[in-house]
Amino acid sequence: MIRNSLRSVVLGMVAVPLALGLAACGKKDETSATATTSGAPIGKIAPPAGKSWADVLVKTPEGGYRIGNPDAPIKLVEFGALSCSHCAAFAQESYAKMRDDYVASGRVSYELRYFMLNALDVPATLLATCGATEAVIPLSEQFWAWQPKMFENLQANQKQLAAIDAMPKAQQLPAIAQASGMSEFFASRGIARDQANACLSDVAKAKALADQTQKASDTFNVTGTPTFIINGNNVGSMEWKELEAKLQQAGAR
Repeated sequence: MIRNSLRSVVLGMVAVPLALGLAACGKKDETSATATTSGAPIGKIAPPAGKSWADVLVKTPEGGYRIGNPDAPIKLVEFGALSCSHCAAFAQESYAKMRDDYVASGRVSYELRYFMLNALDVPATLLATCGATEAVIPLSEQFWAWQPKMFENLQANQKQLAAIDAMPKAQQLPAIAQASGMSEFFASRGIARDQANACLSDVAKAKALADQTQKASDTFNVTGTPTFIINGNNVGSMEWKELEAKLQQAGAR
């Protein structure tokens, strides 16, 4: 369930506890997980001359970031959260193979749509999407690999975190980013401090992320992350081995 306090934090009205929603990470919807999409084997689809489908990255009208053939017959969407440890494990297991075998074949496109589990996801997503569109998915993959360090930083900076509630609302997201080490992480990857601060103060974009999260809940019954959608069908939350089997069942074989 999407909590009303998430919308409040992105509007700079009240702070959300940093632990909010973390229990939803990796929650499996047994009903939706039984959904299947079947299809005949699909041949590889050649990219435009001189290009690779794995290099085609765009922002979608739904607010996600897609890599691959825009007309791929198998459209995979992941609702993921940058604070989610299950998403991080999935990224480590899946991304290289999915990009190089499935996306590069032109048969599968992969779209990442951010889902806000808690107050950590708001600054993390604002910073991950702060630069060029083509950098968003690679930055997210790197963030998931770095994620354990974020939790170490949070544990080490309990006093800083405890002081955040008393700060002016406009300072709270930058303070979370600083205490968690996000600011340093993104700065080392080309997101300058002034640029980062501008992105963290973008209330309209933060509200859009909250709206996108609510829409995922309402439209696709997303209750945890990662949740996967194949050609419009919610197939649930699962590990890469299970998802790969579903892609193959859909025709990527």
